[in-house]
Amino acid sequence: MIKDTLKNADEKMGKTIESLKKELASMKAGRANPAILDRIEAEYYGTMTPINQMGNISIPEARMLVIQPWDKNALKAIEKAILKSDLGINPSNDGEVIRLMIPELTEETRKNLVKNVKKLGEDSKVAIRAIRRDGNDKLKTLKKESDISEDDIKKAEVEIQKKTDSFIKDIDGIVEKKEKEIMSL
Repeated sequence: MIKDTLKNADEKMGKTIESLKKELASMKAGRANPAILDRIEAEYYGTMTPINQMGNISIPEARMLVIQPWDKNALKAIEKAILKSDLGINPSNDGEVIRLMIPELTEETRKNLVKNVKKLGEDSKVAIRAIRRDGNDKLKTLKKESDISEDDIKKAEVEIQKKTDSFIKDIDGIVEKKEKEIMSL
């Protein structure tokens, strides 16, 4: 039972890290990255469909994305979805493909991006700590419901704290790496 609680906490903390990485990858950082389109959906035959499932996305240049839809009829819908999104990029539609020029980052934009990165990192740390708290609560419940010794519970709590510290350290490293990437572009 204790092992299940520890394993569950470990899995949830791992998912939090993966979520953070995914969120940071989708940030517009002055360089072409197809992940910035992951959250954008276009209406395609009455259904909201992610753009990355509607065609090929390539990076012919460091600051350019090219979207080549499998169905040319989807060009207008993709263009409209990009314009409505929070990307702040004007798509260029030539009837065959859509080109997205990723603008150079200004110093102010970089600082705002770094703020957002730090906020995402902080949110992830809060989530990790909440998982720790839930794990500790489950351990206390186990202690009341069964004949698990006080020592075993204490060892498990120490283990959860070690996992928490490790994952928070990972988050700090991920955030620091992203900050350096943004500031060095």
